Amino acid sequence: MALRSIRSTVTFPRPFALSGYSDELPAGEYEVLVEEELIETLSFTEYRRTAIFLTINGKGCSLGRTEMRPITWTDLETALGHGIQCDT
Repeated sequence: MALRSIRSTVTFPRPFALSGYSDELPAGEYEVLVEEELIETLSFTEYRRTAIFLTINGKGCSLGRTEMRPITWTDLETALGHGIQCDT
């Protein structure tokens, strides 16, 4: 099974929260990782999204710690729909 990962940077101009997480995250740039798998039964190249992660870099006491939070595409689209920019 062929897999691929796509990384992009999302800029949040103000603090935000995502569904399923109780903490508010500070404004700034965050890396988004989208994992996809090749759909092999088709006669053309097509990928299916299997997972999306938002990378949270630790600050303060957690400096140096990186967390990959699984999120849904809907949560990301909702956040991006509120005037947030996505740079690939």
